[in-house]
Amino acid sequence: MTGGNESCIAGPIPMSYLTCLTYILQEWTGVEHIGDYLSYAFYLVWVLFPLAVVFILPGVIVALFYISILILHIYKRKNELKEAYSHDVWIGAREMLATLWDGHGRIWHGYELHGVKNIPEGPGLVVFYHGATPVDYIYFVARLHVTMKRRCFVVADHFVFRLPGFKILLDVHGVLPGPREACVSTLKEGHLLAIAPGGVREALFSDEMYTILWSDRKGFAQVAIDAKVPIIPMFTQNVRESFRTLGGIKILRSLYERIRLPLVPLYGGFPVKLRTFIGEPIPYEPNMTAEELAAKTKAAVQALIEKHQKIPGNIFRALMERFQTHKKDD
Repeated sequence: MTGGNESCIAGPIPMSYLTCLTYILQEWTGVEHIGDYLSYAFYLVWVLFPLAVVFILPGVIVALFYISILILHIYKRKNELKEAYSHDVWIGAREMLATLWDGHGRIWHGYELHGVKNIPEGPGLVVFYHGATPVDYIYFVARLHVTMKRRCFVVADHFVFRLPGFKILLDVHGVLPGPREACVSTLKEGHLLAIAPGGVREALFSDEMYTILWSDRKGFAQVAIDAKVPIIPMFTQNVRESFRTLGGIKILRSLYERIRLPLVPLYGGFPVKLRTFIGEPIPYEPNMTAEELAAKTKAAVQALIEKHQKIPGNIFRALMERFQTHKKDD
């Protein structure tokens, strides 16, 4: 060390390691008061790091999607010979992905599914409130597959089908863009089908008040009437505390209404408690109109929200609920 650096440990009053480091940097750089700059830098890191985390965590879900896609491509490569002899070569792949996502839901959110007794043995239309992401629906489908070996198709927005690399994932899991005829056909084949009438608009622009944004949509009700199946209402507690959006910014709402693309920033990925509640089925009634059935379904979903969700939603409270016991409804 040079004579200047030796002064860090020499003399009657030895310097601390941090003070010594600051002194050395000042000597090397020639910048006066470098300690003040370092203190400011450390302060920025302390303040901005949590903000960076809440915007980075959603990338974990995106990574899991692409891991799932990679698994499907590997599975397809390994099972090319079976494809010609099997009516559904993807059964094993669905089981693997269901185990993957169910494990993630259990570990990260302590995910619980209540009211499975309300799911009919035959076909049915599951209608649910759409959170900022559909991660709760993914956990629901995974748990349904793991515990009951049931498959549930779902209707998704058209932009989902333009996401790079997602085609194989959407095909394997029965994600449909519509139209109504395809939905009715799926139900008549005996499958479960899920629809979130609020769609992307509800995902982006609802908030911690859990406002249902269905407008006057009733197409889902007409699907249930045409297929003569019950509607099963569903809601996931704390889904808005897991992920949130900046949908309250008016210019972003105007931009979405003009181009219909979900360009609203997303943040969160918090390990809050998630519980999915399945309500009692609304049976098919031949004399009920689509408008009446849509209103009845909306009221059923609203009742689940009022029963199981504390409003306004609170992220800290939702985190603390990970440590609370909950009486099972099943």
